[in-house]
Amino acid sequence: MRFLPTAEQRAFAASLDAMLTAADTPSAVRSWAAGDHTAGRALWSRLADAGVFALAVPESCAGAGPLPVELAVAFVELGRHAVPGPLVETVLAAALLAGDPRRPDPAAELLSALASGRAMATVGAPYALDGDAADVVLALRDGEVWRAPGARLARPCLDRARRLTTPLSGGELLLPRTPPAALGWARLATAAQALGVGAALLDRTVTHVGRRVQFGVPIGSFQAVKHRLADAKIALEFARPLLFGAALTMDAADVAAAKGAACEAAYSTARTALQLHGAIGYTAECDLSLWLTKARALRTAWGAPHECRAAVLAAAPAANPPHH
Repeated sequence: MRFLPTAEQRAFAASLDAMLTAADTPSAVRSWAAGDHTAGRALWSRLADAGVFALAVPESCAGAGPLPVELAVAFVELGRHAVPGPLVETVLAAALLAGDPRRPDPAAELLSALASGRAMATVGAPYALDGDAADVVLALRDGEVWRAPGARLARPCLDRARRLTTPLSGGELLLPRTPPAALGWARLATAAQALGVGAALLDRTVTHVGRRVQFGVPIGSFQAVKHRLADAKIALEFARPLLFGAALTMDAADVAAAKGAACEAAYSTARTALQLHGAIGYTAECDLSLWLTKARALRTAWGAPHECRAAVLAAAPAANPPHH
């Protein structure tokens, strides 16, 4: 399959890139990690105005979707700029609430709030990302979808801008069953975000090795360095068509394959970036660390590598041989 974005999709990506470049997202990420959500909230509102959160919400509920390809385009840019907050979880919340045509009025009202950016959501299964900042905390309990009364801090995360919380008990039952296709939206958004993270890490590393001089020449001229960067580039480029192919089909196995490939590519690129930056890459003061830790966290979010591989293998014809 050959995927080429349309002119509108390219323009959408370019507009998000320009907006996020001007917004100084590294500062917003650091403030978010420190518990100050002001800059992150302002950024969230601007993304909502650009229509990002309406892409997973049906038109019947004041959304623009469902538009999974455009969502993938947007989330690549969100990952490229390391935007903080429960981005994937808000998409998942929209997919959960939109996935059951029998949804009650409270669920329909929440969908409208998510699409407009008036509400930030997170989903606990069992941990809810940034539940301390989210307006809506959904809990998945025994196949049911509940709106929890809040969340409490559970444990620290490798990515300091990702705060793991657990939904509080009780609350309001929104849906009696979890829509089976909802997880695909979370995995697709995570894959796209990871691809953007990997692209940012590669770009920053190429710039660094072009400036870092050793033995009188830039270290980027060394053959071993070129090979590491080429490997990272190839892995990211191979993951890209899987991502957009999955966005076209939204088949569970396709999405799992895209999630596994994109997250592994981002993680291997992060390892290369860290090695080629040397000791400075370990420091929290270096902006690179914002993407390094995110690549590691996204790798296991909404489907660890082995879970994604299992989903792909389970759907393969060889896994279900015909009976004679």
